[in-house]
Amino acid sequence: MRAHRDGILTSTSLMVAAPFAAAAVEIARATPTLGVGLHLVLVQGTPASADARATGLATARGGFRESAIPAALRYFFDPTLRRAVLREVRAQLEAYRATGLALGHVDGHLNVHLHPMLQATLAALAPEFGIPAVRLTREPVAPNLRYDPRHRLRKAFEGVVLRFLSGITERRLAPLGVVFADRTLGLHQSGGCDEPYLAHALAELPEGVSELYCHPAEAQTAEMRRLMPGYRPADELAALTSPRIRALVEQRAIELVRWTDLHG
Repeated sequence: MRAHRDGILTSTSLMVAAPFAAAAVEIARATPTLGVGLHLVLVQGTPASADARATGLATARGGFRESAIPAALRYFFDPTLRRAVLREVRAQLEAYRATGLALGHVDGHLNVHLHPMLQATLAALAPEFGIPAVRLTREPVAPNLRYDPRHRLRKAFEGVVLRFLSGITERRLAPLGVVFADRTLGLHQSGGCDEPYLAHALAELPEGVSELYCHPAEAQTAEMRRLMPGYRPADELAALTSPRIRALVEQRAIELVRWTDLHG
């Protein structure tokens, strides 16, 4: 809320089965200027479907598996999970619809929404739920490497894989009227989208629609520290509310928009 009220943040994403989802919904209802979408979760979280444990989608403890790559491989190679994934995505979309909030967009935790099985599932459900926009996680690597040359191989690999998956997602969903941003920023700086990074990214921002995604917070919980080691959410909040960043946005005549502004 601070990043939106006092800064440049325009949209956020909701995990519908997260512990404090109900409180987040109340905040969103009281703030109609804030765009909200669904943050699809199929790893590191709690299922919304009642039979997730019985179908093998969830572990014996009731939650999704925490390691993203093994979970993604299971979704790809185990055909018995396809119906379970469809039911889970439907359950999350139904839970979001029950909030009464307008669905501005859909994205995914750890970019799970770009998984081939999830792409097909979203394409099947898009007409029913009126999915208007989806994040395509395609970030140019070169601008980030000019700012931070560390982890070149990892960034290059992530960039190639996610751009490839994003291309398939776009071909599947664009015919259904789903819209996308031209590029996404913040992937290669996840957890470190601080003021120097934002100043660099905005100074080099090309024409078109760019989505910046980050993880701002007042502080970290123990669970955040466990699942997001090395992330600096307070620094990201400070960057989003920085007067210097606001001034740069105005100087460059950058228009701050929500997903709903892109699809009407």
